[in-house]
Amino acid sequence: MATIKEIADLAGVSRGTVDRVLNKRGSVNPQTAQKIMEIVHALDYKPNRAGLVLAAQKKNLKLGVILFGEGNPFFDEVTAGVHQKEEDLACYNCTVQIKRVNVDTLEQLQAIDEFVKEGINGIAISPTNDPRLARRIDELFEQGIPVVALNTDIKNCKRIAFVGSNYYQSGATAAGLMRLMAKNESTKIGIVTGSEEILCHTERIAGFTNAIQSYPNIVATITNDDDDFVSYDRTTQLLKEHPEINALFFAAAGVYGGCRAALAMCGQKKDMTIITFDKVATTKEMVAKDVISATICQEPLVQGSKPLDILFSYLATGDLPKSEYNYTAVDIRIKENMD
Repeated sequence: MATIKEIADLAGVSRGTVDRVLNKRGSVNPQTAQKIMEIVHALDYKPNRAGLVLAAQKKNLKLGVILFGEGNPFFDEVTAGVHQKEEDLACYNCTVQIKRVNVDTLEQLQAIDEFVKEGINGIAISPTNDPRLARRIDELFEQGIPVVALNTDIKNCKRIAFVGSNYYQSGATAAGLMRLMAKNESTKIGIVTGSEEILCHTERIAGFTNAIQSYPNIVATITNDDDDFVSYDRTTQLLKEHPEINALFFAAAGVYGGCRAALAMCGQKKDMTIITFDKVATTKEMVAKDVISATICQEPLVQGSKPLDILFSYLATGDLPKSEYNYTAVDIRIKENMD
């Protein structure tokens, strides 16, 4: 196996110069850097991972996490996953900071700027699917600050990985559950979703509508801003305007408010089928009460911990993750297997 000393000897430079080129640290003459990298590739040089992790331990790395706001209980579980990984990374002198923001691109950009000023080395974020944020992620990558998207993805940017559910598949799974659980062939569906700026919401709906096709019929789609109070009001209005609706598909948060509206409008109707996502406490309550027919879970603890693992590994070794897309399991829960 080639060593840094051998590369330095062949290039006619010091080991420190080779180290700066390999770690993109400091200024090196472009022609010299190119010569070094040609030798690196020719020798198929692979850095010693244990040594790199030890070196990372001396860097006092700082990782930042940007999640959606306090009003969404799902992200409380993601935060728990962050804290679990934070304890592991503390052994390597790596610290983790968390910022919770609204579903708002400007707030996310501000949180990123704050992290950069604080000397952050890598960022895990639940992003809005906004070109302004994509451009900022590209800038961060060029600055040597890698970004991992979690829970929801963002298009056309240099984030190094995504950790979360395969949302199109999850939406299609919800459609399959609806077909199995709907009580009759005249099922009329109302879709309740969150912010249209969130890619996972639109992908879930795309998977659902494509798989559901013409049966049952989709009557209307409403947004609830991922808020239970808004969801209650807008679901109530939806059911007033469309009393024929006897099935609801919740593609985002605001499930508890929407279910309460369904109960208030329809009572404990035996022909109302409701499919949701996740198993936060209020959703588990509605499953136990036979209000929700089934819910699809997406491993929030993994969504909190794995992005930090990817960031630390990349910063320590320079290696991109083996998989760009790190999908969590599609975990279907009903009353009988809800823990």
